[in-house]
Amino acid sequence: MTNHLQNKTFSVHTLGCKVNACESEAIKEMLQGCGCTELPFGETVDIIIINTCTVTNIADRKSRQMLHRARTQSPEAVILATGCYVQERAGEHTDDPSVDVLVGNRRKGEIASILNEVFARKEAGEKGPFLYVGDDKELKAYEELPVTHQQERTRAFVKVQDGCNQFCSYCIIPFARGRIASRAIEEVAEEVAALAASGVREVVINGIHLSSYGLERYSVSEQAALKVNQGELPLLTLVRRVAATEGITRVRLGSLEPRIMTEEVVSALAGIDKLCPQFHLSLQSGCDETLKAMNRHYTTAEYREVTERLRRHFDDPAITTDIIAGFPGETEEQFETTVSYVHEIGFAQVHVFPYSRRKGTVADRMSGQHTEAEKKRRAGIIAGAASETMRAYRKRRLHFPLDVLLEEPAVIDGIDCFVGYSREYVPVAIPMDAFSGEPVSGSELTVRGARLLSDGTILADSTL
Repeated sequence: MTNHLQNKTFSVHTLGCKVNACESEAIKEMLQGCGCTELPFGETVDIIIINTCTVTNIADRKSRQMLHRARTQSPEAVILATGCYVQERAGEHTDDPSVDVLVGNRRKGEIASILNEVFARKEAGEKGPFLYVGDDKELKAYEELPVTHQQERTRAFVKVQDGCNQFCSYCIIPFARGRIASRAIEEVAEEVAALAASGVREVVINGIHLSSYGLERYSVSEQAALKVNQGELPLLTLVRRVAATEGITRVRLGSLEPRIMTEEVVSALAGIDKLCPQFHLSLQSGCDETLKAMNRHYTTAEYREVTERLRRHFDDPAITTDIIAGFPGETEEQFETTVSYVHEIGFAQVHVFPYSRRKGTVADRMSGQHTEAEKKRRAGIIAGAASETMRAYRKRRLHFPLDVLLEEPAVIDGIDCFVGYSREYVPVAIPMDAFSGEPVSGSELTVRGARLLSDGTILADSTL
């Protein structure tokens, strides 16, 4: 078949989660392998790919805006839209002049061949948009999208899992991403080894529902047996394998369900030296009644036990989370319970989202929907509480040696410095005059913190 992609230029714009970012990196490599040249998004190119998100109404709007912007900046380009927004809303774009090609989830690995076919079809006189989107029930098998190098050389996000079977009452993602599917450990190991060889030092293991990694390969009874002895969870096997990769000095985990963090699992994780002591445990609400309405399968007491367990096994780990503000039916008292819970747990960071009504979910049909203004008000209050706990956590870290992986130069509060992240994922700024030579991105050193800068970054006062 003729390679219609040879010498074509392209750009990619990614919205949404780190899983999308991983997939975009794979798409870039795929097109470069076909003879395409990547240019920055915003320049005039032959192909524009928008990797969309649909987790909230705002994400939908941004996805639409980026498609229209792409058409404006490159009127003659072939514009390909993919991702969760496309999977859920492809029907809305069948006559949209902003889009030439629509590709659903778990067909991203075909994008190069799809584009090649589209150029051939256009040469033959066919008119788009060209649709390559299946039903969500077809989203079952894991789609391999390997990456051998990333533009950011210090840290790489590695996708190991796709899909979700949880069906929380507010969430559209199980419909947009399909059922759980996991990547083979050998495939992950090969990608991580290639990334390490390219200079990457830290790997972040990611998935749509990372806690489900590998579980689809077991029967219901076998899964029950795994839960009895959770030290045998497939995710633990994966983490150990990744940590054993030569050249990788840090392994970090993406978002986790608190339910899998049993005594056996936490103890096993504490035995992996390269594992970073930062745990993103999805919460969503600090109120038991709201958690039940959300179809979350744990209580605030169980969540608290997990945080206490982590703090027994790790030395003041960073515990981060997500919270939804203004869920349908959430009373003022229940909301205040969540604010108090943020202070009680002492999160190192909280991502706060006003509840977004998603058509097709259970929560969309619930009574007690709040106004946008009320949801925004509640989100602001939670964000204020989270800022206090974040600064309190970072102040505590001033009393510890900080192992920093250097990333890039910056100017903060008028100070010329080089910024990196500690193992707890706390930003640390080291003044340029503290280095005897030119600092190098990807190098590691140990420092002592002096104070917090205005944005919460720790300013180092010495190296150890």
